[in-house]
Amino acid sequence: MIIGVLALQGDFDAHRRRLEELVAEVVLVRKADQFDGIDGLVIPGGESSTFLKLLGPGTLQKLSDFVHSKPTFGTCAGAIMLAKEVENPHQPGLNAIDMTIRRNAYGRQIDSTIVEAASALGEEPLEMVFIRAPRIEKVGPGVEVLAKRDDYPVLVRKGSVMAATFHPELSADKRVHAEFLKLVRNGSRR
Repeated sequence: MIIGVLALQGDFDAHRRRLEELVAEVVLVRKADQFDGIDGLVIPGGESSTFLKLLGPGTLQKLSDFVHSKPTFGTCAGAIMLAKEVENPHQPGLNAIDMTIRRNAYGRQIDSTIVEAASALGEEPLEMVFIRAPRIEKVGPGVEVLAKRDDYPVLVRKGSVMAATFHPELSADKRVHAEFLKLVRNGSRR
């Protein structure tokens, strides 16, 4: 099982370290041809509009093809990239999860926070690090909500695609990445 981490911006290295702690082989993905050799992909935080510029049309198409066919996990800006609809301002999403997401909905950098909340990933509260976080305004049919903050979904799954509006790579809690690795394992058996 080889997991790619899109390594164009954001704290992709924290995702790499977390996945390696969970005994996954990790490749930092920077070029379109690297998508061919991986079983799952993590799209880290950063700035979603910058991702769109850095990817370029050819790599963006390769990314879109990947997220519609193999397990993918997006955090913060990565979650924005996976959305069907993006607001504040409007921008294209990859439509991998039927959700509407609002960029920077929890405020500016100064409003960043750490909260704990119940989740579907076990009895212990899940620590969530929010940094200029987007908010999932609504989800479509078949989207499973795994955790909420103030009645808004913050961790969702649809098929083999997951999205978190927070940064699980910055928490000591490994459950979110472990859940993604389960999706990859299940996806590779199909």
